[in-house]
Amino acid sequence: MTEYHKIQTIFKRDMDHPQKQLIIGDWSTPEFEALSDCRWEFTEKIDGTNVRIIWDGQNIAYRGRTDRAVLPIDLLKALQVTFEPLKTQFFDDFNCKQVVFYGEGYGGKIQKGQKYREEPGFILFDVRIGHWWLTRESVAEIAGRFGLDVVPIRGDGTLWEAVEQACDGITSLFGDFEAEGYVARPKVELLDRSGQRIIAKIKCRDFRQG
Repeated sequence: MTEYHKIQTIFKRDMDHPQKQLIIGDWSTPEFEALSDCRWEFTEKIDGTNVRIIWDGQNIAYRGRTDRAVLPIDLLKALQVTFEPLKTQFFDDFNCKQVVFYGEGYGGKIQKGQKYREEPGFILFDVRIGHWWLTRESVAEIAGRFGLDVVPIRGDGTLWEAVEQACDGITSLFGDFEAEGYVARPKVELLDRSGQRIIAKIKCRDFRQG
């Protein structure tokens, strides 16, 4: 299974409210509550469509968030232009192991991606080799080696500090517009009791309530 796991919003929602607004302080998982005052690393959340680049040792496959998802044709062409020339380098670097690049298809014709770039493209946020998730440092190193964009780190802090910044509005590093928000991970990779990675999302629009 190569589908990317769900990233939880940090607070529960009031399902009786017309806008299903967040209930501030009512954590969506016990892990977020327990770790709320620890240090987390924040990366900018990109407004796009989830993409998987899957290398099986011989071929590259292009998938959306699920195996049933259909990638927009312009994005698929952009992915092929980016990754097909890298097949030889994939073989040399990964020695026939299964590798999955997780990223976001973004840019023109994808959501409101024109604000990021004119043409559709790919930006990397995670890599898994076999059963191993790579560290941020290794993800950035691989992105540099293959000439790929990688989601930018926006700093670190507690979850409450991330919420405060989202309430104030976060300016994107891609231009003069508001970022979608943060993806937050503990500074040390952690798993919950079910073996799922602990990763949170904080969207600016969720804190413009009223």
